[in-house]
Amino acid sequence: MKRIAAVAAIILFAACTTFPAQAQQYPSKPIRMVVPYAAGGTSDILARQIGPMVTEAWGQPVIVENKPGANGNVGAEFVARSAPDGYTLLLTDLGGLVISASVYPKLPFNPAKDFSPVVMVSYSPHVLAVHPLVQVKDVKELVAMAKAHPGKLNFAISGIGGAPHLAGIEFAQRTGVDWTYIPYKGGSDAVTGVVGGQAHVLFNGMLATWPSVSGGKLKAIGISSAQRVPSAAATPTVAEQGLPGFETGSFQGVVGPAGIPRDIVAKLNSELTRILNTPEMKERFAKQGTDVRTGTPESLGNWMRTEQAKWAKVVKDSGTKFD
Repeated sequence: MKRIAAVAAIILFAACTTFPAQAQQYPSKPIRMVVPYAAGGTSDILARQIGPMVTEAWGQPVIVENKPGANGNVGAEFVARSAPDGYTLLLTDLGGLVISASVYPKLPFNPAKDFSPVVMVSYSPHVLAVHPLVQVKDVKELVAMAKAHPGKLNFAISGIGGAPHLAGIEFAQRTGVDWTYIPYKGGSDAVTGVVGGQAHVLFNGMLATWPSVSGGKLKAIGISSAQRVPSAAATPTVAEQGLPGFETGSFQGVVGPAGIPRDIVAKLNSELTRILNTPEMKERFAKQGTDVRTGTPESLGNWMRTEQAKWAKVVKDSGTKFD
C-alpha cells in the first residue's frame, strides 16, 4: 500500500507541475491569427497592426491568414474546429459573428458556445457614405431620394447578413426606404463598389472607409456612433439627423476555439490589453476613427450573448430572408 501511495503521489506531483509549466511556456511556436474576410477590411487592418507587436513582445511570429467566405463564416468555422491550444485565434467583426446565428439557419457553429472569448479590441462606427455623384448631403435628402426611387438605389454590403447589412436593414425599417442590397466579398470590396459607381450607398466600418472619404472618393453623410467622432467632427451622427438611438458599427475582437485553458486565455487577454492601451496604439486608432475597447474575457462573452439576442429580434422583426 505504501508503494502504491508513493507512486500516486509522484503522479499527482507530476500532474501539478506539468500543466503550469505548459502555460508558462506559451507561446512556444507561431500563432495563427485568422481574419475571416478579404485583405484590406477593418479586421485585416487591425490584425496587421497588432500582430507585429505581439511578435515583438513574445518572440514568436504572429501569422495573419485571410480565410474569406460566407460573410466570415468560413474562417470562423475553421477556428471553431481548431485545437483549443491558443495557437489559432480569430480576429473578426464580432457583430457579424453573432448576427450569423440569426441569418444562417444551417450555421455549423454556435457563436455563443463554440468560441473562447479573449478580448474586445475596438469599436469603429459605421460611416453612411454615398458616391460623390449622388446628389444628397444628409440623411433627410438620402431618405427622400430613396423614397422617390424605391428599389433603385444600390446599397453595397460586405456580405449577406453582416453587421453593415443589418445596419442598412435597421435604417430602412426606421425610415421606410427600399433599396437593393448588393453583396461583396468584404468591406474593402464594398467600398470599391461604391467608389467605382457599381453601387450608390453603404454603411461600413470607419477604419476601412474613411480613407476613401478623406480622398474625395466617397461622400460621408452620417456616422453611426452615439456621439460625433473627433477625427470627423464635421460629420453629424445618424442619430442626430432624425434617428435617435441609432448606433451601429464594427465591434472587433479576438476569440479562439472553445476550451482554451483559462491561464492561456488570461495571458492572451493581458498582453493584448497592454498592447492596445499603449499611447501609440490608442493614438493610431483614434486618428482612424476607432476607439480601443478592451475588457475581460468574461465581459466579452456576456456582450456576445447579449448582442446575439438583440440582433435575433431585429432579424425576426424585419422579415428579411437571407438565403
